[in-house]
Amino acid sequence: MNDVQVTRLAALAHGDDPLEALRAAAELQREAARLEAVQVRRARVQGRTWAEIAEALGVSKQAVHKKYGGSGLFRAKD
Repeated sequence: MNDVQVTRLAALAHGDDPLEALRAAAELQREAARLEAVQVRRARVQGRTWAEIAEALGVSKQAVHKKYGGSGLFRAKD
């Protein structure tokens, strides 16, 4: 998803039609989750620890490891 699409969805999420706003908000949540997963994978490939990633996300190390630690794609050191 590109910046224009994100901007459009953000505008729709603040719009007057609640159902359209909910659809846009749901799509933004899916995109945010996708982006988070991509960046966690990139961080792990670069050798970042679960503690560093957790701090960046504002969650516990256990929470981020539980969410992403089961996949071999997210494994690096620690």
